[in-house]
Amino acid sequence: MSKFAPLFASERSAAGMLDMRPAEFRALVQAGALPEPIRIGPHERWSVVDLDAIVRGHKPKPPEEFSL
Repeated sequence: MSKFAPLFASERSAAGMLDMRPAEFRALVQAGALPEPIRIGPHERWSVVDLDAIVRGHKPKPPEEFSL
């Protein structure tokens, strides 16, 4: 077991952190409610710190003028 908390998460892991299916997570990303991933080599990853800040209200969310 690692001593370190992850800095970035895959789509599946990020969706799991928010207790949703990956498809729901991706839909919120595409709608602009969650941030786009960054690329690390061939991998797309989401910042755990950014996701946590958005959910806790410490980082502004994108405008919620979207529909799923």
